[in-house]
Amino acid sequence: MRDLAAVRARLDPDPHLAPGPGDRLAAVLVLVLAGPPASVLLTERASTLARHAGEIAFPGGLADPDDAGPAATALREAREEVGLDPELPTVLGALPPVHASVSRILVCPIVATMPALPTLAPSETEIVRVFTTALVELERAEREHEIPRADGGAWRGWAYEVDGGVVWGVTGRIVHDLLEVVRAEAPWLTAP
Repeated sequence: MRDLAAVRARLDPDPHLAPGPGDRLAAVLVLVLAGPPASVLLTERASTLARHAGEIAFPGGLADPDDAGPAATALREAREEVGLDPELPTVLGALPPVHASVSRILVCPIVATMPALPTLAPSETEIVRVFTTALVELERAEREHEIPRADGGAWRGWAYEVDGGVVWGVTGRIVHDLLEVVRAEAPWLTAP
């Protein structure tokens, strides 16, 4: 993979999150694979889960008190959810945190990279499927989306129809933030 120093420079090397009252902390692993084409690792969460059931998401979850920070949380959760060895990815830094208002979770997206995806062992209780999606496909699919809410307002965000599903919500926001950094600092990652 070409030098990602410019991408690393746009990321927070040591994120310290400040959750609001009642919020919990979480982290996800935004794993960029060299390709070609460059892609990201995504999961489809089991429909039986209590939070974000059936959604397409990055591997991740709630912080444990023993985690040494958001990167440790993201890597631990990736091991638990998809069987990724936490020693393999190179952590570049964090994108801006995203607040999941429905579940009251402040999510720290940790961006990491590796040349290729090793064989994984997804958790049968948490993950229905693990797949990769090319950054160029995400960029092509990017759409602003609006969903009416019961209170008369609307949820507005980014949505991506890819690989038989829709990436939206917190994950959609994280994908958009990643693409913004890539478009500015590493446009070759979205080249066809």
